[in-house]
Amino acid sequence: MERATKNFISNLKKQKRDKSLLFLDNVKIIRDNLENENLKIECLLTSLDELPFETTVKTYRVDEKTIEILSDTKTPQKVLCIAYHNQDVVVVPKNHFLVLDSLQDPGNVGTLIRTAVATGMDSVFLVDSVSVTNSKLIRSSVGAVFKIKTFSVTKDEFLKFVKENNLNLVKCDMDGEDIFKFKPTKSVGIVVGNEGQGVSEEISALCSKSIKIPMKEGIESLNAGVSGSIIMYEIAKDNF
Repeated sequence: MERATKNFISNLKKQKRDKSLLFLDNVKIIRDNLENENLKIECLLTSLDELPFETTVKTYRVDEKTIEILSDTKTPQKVLCIAYHNQDVVVVPKNHFLVLDSLQDPGNVGTLIRTAVATGMDSVFLVDSVSVTNSKLIRSSVGAVFKIKTFSVTKDEFLKFVKENNLNLVKCDMDGEDIFKFKPTKSVGIVVGNEGQGVSEEISALCSKSIKIPMKEGIESLNAGVSGSIIMYEIAKDNF
């Protein structure tokens, strides 16, 4: 284990400001993704005498202050993984998939992506949504974001892709059909809309159906992460 130089650390700080690198600061996420093809790992930094896991990745020794400066958490775990995220090339889904329309809360998006992985969704389209490399999103997904194809696209790009490939979309909407009575006969894209505005008019126009979770009176809606997760499980349950 080599000790990092001041120039090396200074360069990392600059790249972090430019958002050209990922700085993963959760030991479990790092350990679980050391061999993940969706990550190009540059190196590891640690203030520990030894890493809490075995790896052949180049590792540098730094002081705790450096870890604190580079980390996005208040209490970092003394290990940082410096990596690039390999953006997936957009391809036509072969199974059910998730579409996030202008979602900006990284906690909600991370939860939804984690559920998409758990339910066997083919991929996730992030349409004008929070960046897949957002540190809070990565933590809330517990690293699941690296285990599924994610496509960050603009609304115009997504609309064109849907039309060209005749994709089947259904949107989550409080005025929709009872999800527990909905039985898809082919692959479907589940569209979850913006936390405040819902699904946009442009994407709504391409949806074949609206679906909802039935609820008792007095509750207008559920959190986007909760409602989207319930709907994904209901649609995917026959695949388990």
